[in-house]
Amino acid sequence: MRFQRKVAIVTGGNSGIGKEVARRFLAEGGRVVVNGRNAAKTEAAAKEIDPSGERAVAHVGDIALPATGRALVKAALDRFGQLDVLFNNAGIFGPKPFLEVDEAEYDRFLDGILKGAFFVAQAAAKAMKAAGKGGAIVQTGSMWALQAIGATPSSAYSAAKAGVHMLTTNLAIELAPDSIRVNAIAPGVVETPVFNTFLTPEQVARVLPSFNAMHPLGRNGQPADAAEALLFLASDQAKWITGVILSVDGGVMAGRQ
Repeated sequence: MRFQRKVAIVTGGNSGIGKEVARRFLAEGGRVVVNGRNAAKTEAAAKEIDPSGERAVAHVGDIALPATGRALVKAALDRFGQLDVLFNNAGIFGPKPFLEVDEAEYDRFLDGILKGAFFVAQAAAKAMKAAGKGGAIVQTGSMWALQAIGATPSSAYSAAKAGVHMLTTNLAIELAPDSIRVNAIAPGVVETPVFNTFLTPEQVARVLPSFNAMHPLGRNGQPADAAEALLFLASDQAKWITGVILSVDGGVMAGRQ
């Protein structure tokens, strides 16, 4: 049980990768604060992964607001008395050609991805430093921050996620003296409900399979693929790893067949 008596915050924890991370963290002995913007969805996710309500608590809030990060940390400390891991997973996605992106949409990506990750990490790191026991911050970056994909023009999203990658390496250096490790994963196409935010169900059923062949291993990722990598980086199995951006992409960054 890698996470026995450990406490984690999972942003974007009410669906997809975040929900799978929260579920598996609990299965390995931990306790979690599940964050999301939609109250009903977030509370349902927490109840689903922990019907007893004793080891998972829902906390609704938009991480684009710095106060949300502070409130999440307070919720973890008030309910469970400690904070050991932050899964900085929340984000948004929606391809749009560069020439069509307006200021409001640009701000939406930067606030919802980079600003959110920055201030939640800051609040978590302050609590971890004060406790003096170290900790782990694991962020969900993106393959789109490492290379452009012509089929999914995502300049604002990619820029925000690239910021998350550089935030990861900077924090790894700054927080190392306090034994706080900071790493990230860069997933390829992972089949999560995020695609339903800009595609119809019929489009999802048609479009997602077309990306299978892009991955040298022949298939899109599933939430469990990303979750396993995030959990590894959060665990003591990775206790001498910090500042890493781990590609979890079915081989895309290695090259093409």
